[in-house]
Amino acid sequence: MLTEFKEFIAKGNVMELAVAVIIAGAFAVIVSSLTADVIMPLVGAIFGDVDFSSKYIVLSGEVEAGMSLEAAREAGANVLAWGAFVTTIINFIILAFIIFMLVRYANKAQASFEKPAEDTPAEPEGPTEIELLTEIRDALKK
Repeated sequence: MLTEFKEFIAKGNVMELAVAVIIAGAFAVIVSSLTADVIMPLVGAIFGDVDFSSKYIVLSGEVEAGMSLEAAREAGANVLAWGAFVTTIINFIILAFIIFMLVRYANKAQASFEKPAEDTPAEPEGPTEIELLTEIRDALKK
């Protein structure tokens, strides 16, 4: 069983998958930073200097007005953190769009490699089976 496991791990697909997961993790951090540090401040500026990531609704518990989301959670309040959810949705949309563009580019590149080169001449066609059989028949008659 250990030998089979080593063979499985040594296969190229498993290694490629591991590399993809590591790169995706790093890429997710970049997208999170893009959303939190660039996009959400712009959205907040458009809607009146609002930071969506700290917006919440208190469902139960005592929370002072203007308390941050982290402080409200530490105080034991049950909060609906809708701003963090909006930020996560924006992260997902950005990530999905970038992955879509990468897959689209990869498909186009693969299709261009699969096309036969148009400038290469086609191989000349040889005689058909019937022509070959006719030649053999004629050769046998002689």
